[in-house]
Amino acid sequence: MALIKSISGIRGTIGGVPGENLTPVDIVKFTAAFITIISGKSKSKTIVIGRDGRISGKIVSTLCSSTILACGFNVIDLGITTTPTVEMAVKAESAAGGVIITASHNPAEWNALKLLNDQGEFIDASVGNDVLDLAEKEEFSFEKVDKLGFYSCDNSYLKKHIDAVLHYPLVDVKAIRKQQYKIVVDGINSSGSVYVPALLRELGVKDVVVINSEMNGIFNHNPEPLPKNLTTLSNEVVQQKADLGIAVDPDVDRLCFVCEDGSMFGEEYTLVAVADYVLGKRKGNTVSNLSSTKSLKEITIQHGGEYFPSAVGEVNVVEKMKQVNAVIGGEGNGGVIVPDFHYGRDALIGIGLFLSHLANSGKSIKKLRSLYPDYVISKNKIPLDKETDVKKLLEKIKDKYKNQKVNTEDGLKIEFDNDWVHLRPSNTEPILRIYSESNFETTAENIAKKIISDIQEELNVQK
Repeated sequence: MALIKSISGIRGTIGGVPGENLTPVDIVKFTAAFITIISGKSKSKTIVIGRDGRISGKIVSTLCSSTILACGFNVIDLGITTTPTVEMAVKAESAAGGVIITASHNPAEWNALKLLNDQGEFIDASVGNDVLDLAEKEEFSFEKVDKLGFYSCDNSYLKKHIDAVLHYPLVDVKAIRKQQYKIVVDGINSSGSVYVPALLRELGVKDVVVINSEMNGIFNHNPEPLPKNLTTLSNEVVQQKADLGIAVDPDVDRLCFVCEDGSMFGEEYTLVAVADYVLGKRKGNTVSNLSSTKSLKEITIQHGGEYFPSAVGEVNVVEKMKQVNAVIGGEGNGGVIVPDFHYGRDALIGIGLFLSHLANSGKSIKKLRSLYPDYVISKNKIPLDKETDVKKLLEKIKDKYKNQKVNTEDGLKIEFDNDWVHLRPSNTEPILRIYSESNFETTAENIAKKIISDIQEELNVQK
């Protein structure tokens, strides 16, 4: 498996050959390059790090922190935590940056270094390219013994993060507590099994059932919170006669819900529901990426705001949110970004806002879901060989559909009246993602099948 280097971080499978996998050599090299690049961008000499519950987390964290210390920077280690918690801690500690050790939704054999600037936000493409270039050249050096950094642990940020959610003005703790919800949580054997139940209890939810609760990094199912991976959660919600279920990914920046009958609320509608609630309190604009449901645009217009699409990737969504002064934004994969909380996908603030919306509606989660359209997104992917010329491939598909409305801001998006399909190479895996949306599942799937057939035909030509 090739090592994947992108704005989403340095990601790869553990073990193997340096340069082709995420090995100790690569961890040290990219960490040293990152510290070298940001060293002149802040007066601070502190870096905040944290990791999810993966088996390899401790090894990667130790290598990473030791490299930071060797570069003369101090380390504040949050231990097993969440991506949004590290993002918040970087700003709270006035740090020069942060490193989050997590491969998000990827399986257990993967890990990654996610790199943050001094605002607790993912580094932009320019800084990222500088890091990649310096790592390739290995033009960095380490400090002498009398200038090494200092290492410290800080386990206070679980409480700090939860307190921030509780005190956010739109989180209605009183209304949530009054409903006396029973909630099942899928902790996917990572930090969500601690952070999410702790938040729920502080929100007044006394009856919390946690499955996959052991933080051993041995994921009991594929960790991406998609319907096909959440059958155990769905069954448990029904068996426990719970009001709803909550699923997060291993680093707790993606969020989705299960209705009381075991059906999926839909990860695309996490952001839609939260935005509906926020826009009902604060008028303004919204942003989501090009692969997200058109339902957010419709909700935004209903509330008198304006919707703006962005390229896929948290850093791109955040940049567009700042440009248009959005009051809420995120991604259709269950990523909610609340700008005056912090500019990062955060399942914890998402839970606080969603439950506030649900509690104030007085409805069951199933009835709340019925308020929103039943658009269906078919999510597919095609593996890519190293030799695949993706740019040429997309140009060929674009030419084939030249009579349709197209957007090339991020890969290729083609619109067919009220339907659309989006093709783009993944930032995190060697695949081409194909997302299509329609009012009907069969239509969305047929659009995807036709595009996949076109792609396979072109790939055969390239061979």
